[in-house]
Amino acid sequence: DATNGAKLFKTRCAQCHVVEKGEPHKVGPNLNGLFGRQSGSAAGFSYSGAMEKKKVVWDEDQMFVYLENPKKFGPFTKMVFAGFKKEQDRADVIAFLKQSTK
Repeated sequence: DATNGAKLFKTRCAQCHVVEKGEPHKVGPNLNGLFGRQSGSAAGFSYSGAMEKKKVVWDEDQMFVYLENPKKFGPFTKMVFAGFKKEQDRADVIAFLKQSTK
């Protein structure tokens, strides 16, 4: 449900991320063009060296794992967000991101 995903993004992600093309990075990288992009590769964002070396190509499956617990995905991430524990919340946020980051 992308509509619910938009609400979740606004309340739990938007303080650090944007999705609109051309918007500047915040604490986290701009997520526009996220799907199909390699981790640590958004131009102009300063990633941790380990995230740049992770070499994950973001797709729905990788995002589902990452959004559950970003620190578990890799202790190298700068992201302090604890994650979305509910599977439906993760699926909804991913649906929103797929629509809004093209």
